[in-house]
Amino acid sequence: MIKKLGLLITVIICVTALLYPFIWGTRVADTQPREEQPTVEKPTVPEKPLHNVKLPNFAAIKDVKQKKAAFFDFIREPIEKANAKLRSQRAVLEIALMMTQFDEPLTDVQIDKVTDIFAEYGLGDEQISELSLRQALRRVDVIPKELVMMQAANESAWGTSRFARIGLNFFGQWCFSQGCGMVPKRRNQGAKHEVAVYQSVQEAVNAYFYNINTNSAYRELRDIRADLRQAQQPIDAKALTYGLMSYSERGEAYIEELQAMIDHNRTYFDE
Repeated sequence: MIKKLGLLITVIICVTALLYPFIWGTRVADTQPREEQPTVEKPTVPEKPLHNVKLPNFAAIKDVKQKKAAFFDFIREPIEKANAKLRSQRAVLEIALMMTQFDEPLTDVQIDKVTDIFAEYGLGDEQISELSLRQALRRVDVIPKELVMMQAANESAWGTSRFARIGLNFFGQWCFSQGCGMVPKRRNQGAKHEVAVYQSVQEAVNAYFYNINTNSAYRELRDIRADLRQAQQPIDAKALTYGLMSYSERGEAYIEELQAMIDHNRTYFDE
């Protein structure tokens, strides 16, 4: 009996040994660390610019002073051109105002020029008079380049933002018709605004000037500027920042930041 039992045990052991790989092989393999398949990331396709302007690669400039100097050199000329145009238009209006005050008739050329300026600045329905000319002079006036430069730097992250690179929008300006510009990636649900796109830097700067000089949201800035004119004081950039409360949702913090930027970057303004 004992011999039979021993023989049976021996048979069981042999059979188990033969069947072990088939019974347990899969489970053992599952306990081993699997070799992870490498994940293949799709290459990011650079967003194509919506203009034909070759911009400096401001992001590649690591030295802060060099980046600032490069950005100011880039944006300064369009700003100066916009202000030169405003000075020329303002001179036309000032001469017309003086002649109107002395009951002197304007020439046909003067009338055409004044009419064109009125139309450009949203006063096309106004008749030429002392009152309308004064109203126009509140709009047709310079914006200090220090303020324009600082807003451009602030709004475009020194020329590196997506809107600046792709749409030449250095001032974060919006438009409100579908397809008029670039849709912000973080636009609130239900919002319909887009970020305007321009075809030249000068066009972008001119649009900013027009916005500041005509939009009712910046009437306070124009009032401050007119008061400085009346008092025969310089048109100070920091003083005008108080009229930009509506430019950013940050309100007073935005004003304080612009003023600090003006103070910290004065050495670059006249280079």
